[in-house]
Amino acid sequence: MITKFARLEFELFTKPSKSNFLRIHQTYVDAEPYEPYKIIRCYIMITKRHVLYAVLAIIAFSAVFTALLNMPLTSWAEDKVKQNVQTTDTQNSDKFVVHLYFSDKSNSFLTAEERNLFYSGNPVEFAKIIIEALIEGPRKGHMRTIPAGTTIRALYVTWDGTAYADISNTIKDSYPGGIKTELFTIYSIVNSLILNIPEIDTVKILIGGREAMTLAGHIDLSFPFKANMILIR
Repeated sequence: MITKFARLEFELFTKPSKSNFLRIHQTYVDAEPYEPYKIIRCYIMITKRHVLYAVLAIIAFSAVFTALLNMPLTSWAEDKVKQNVQTTDTQNSDKFVVHLYFSDKSNSFLTAEERNLFYSGNPVEFAKIIIEALIEGPRKGHMRTIPAGTTIRALYVTWDGTAYADISNTIKDSYPGGIKTELFTIYSIVNSLILNIPEIDTVKILIGGREAMTLAGHIDLSFPFKANMILIR
């Protein structure tokens, strides 16, 4: 009977079911002598098995749920940060009406051309945008003051309001020449920066990362320039 009971208990533990439980229960009831503790042990065995299954199921569900939860949250967080950055950039960048100074058709004076440019609140970046717009050239029949292909290499604004504009060598290598043209090129940059950006009071022009004596042999570039209102019509 010990072998039979052991086999029945093992079968109940490995395959817990109502029919197996009733079968081993009846076997213990019919056994002599009657031993109630064995029936109780059957209850405990089948209960333990179900509890084990329940614990394993909870652990597996928790692992899957955690994995699924973390993946979309990470993706959502990254997307949210990107959206916030884009929204912030859009909110902090507004179009401002600026006056870009080009030469008139007769090359006799500087004249203002209105342009809507984005301003993010950073005067250095805004100064670069203004010079790039000057390099792009006029749109209303005025004359170009900076040779095409020129680039702005770097730009800095110091605490005392001096802007250092480092222009590529193209502005010098492709220059058409003439003292008046040279004057208009310099003050096209100087006036466009100072008269549109309150943080800039004077402009120092560098060429190719270095100080240059002149642009085309006429006007000294060794010192910063202030705005020249006399050249504007």
